Amino acid sequence: MQCPVCANDDTRVIDSRLANSGDTVRRRRECQSCQARFNTLERLALEPPRVVKRDGSHEAFNEDKLRHGLERALEKRPVDAEMLESMVVDLCRRLSVMGVREIESRQIGEAVMDTLMHVDEVAYVRYASVYRQFQDAAAFAEEIRQLGSSRGETTQVGQLSLIPTASDGNDE
Repeated sequence: MQCPVCANDDTRVIDSRLANSGDTVRRRRECQSCQARFNTLERLALEPPRVVKRDGSHEAFNEDKLRHGLERALEKRPVDAEMLESMVVDLCRRLSVMGVREIESRQIGEAVMDTLMHVDEVAYVRYASVYRQFQDAAAFAEEIRQLGSSRGETTQVGQLSLIPTASDGNDE
């Protein structure tokens, strides 16, 4: 590591600590030439895989496209920006640690839907409607039926469920 004061390459680590929930290492360093002290942050640099689209073309993974898709699905839903960012970071990390050079866009879409299913059912159905290209109301109804049959207590954000349960008081 080069000293920011004198540009000498001879520096030593004085102290190391984990930062940011353990995914970053903060190091206190000292220059052996001028005795200047400075901090560095080290973060694992994982390259996300390239995306293979439905038409067979390839493109670089784009975190902004992922974020935009989640933002659209979660629009006007009770999910704050911090939760959205947490979802983006988690999905990017999951894709990067898969250890593959290429990933099909279908797999990314399924991972997004799996995440949304556990966070907000309405956002899940919105995303699924675009991702799975629903053509009519019957497709929506089928997706909601499948969501109801596969659902346990999966929602984490305090929103109303799409599928009424016996405990909702709708015993008509």
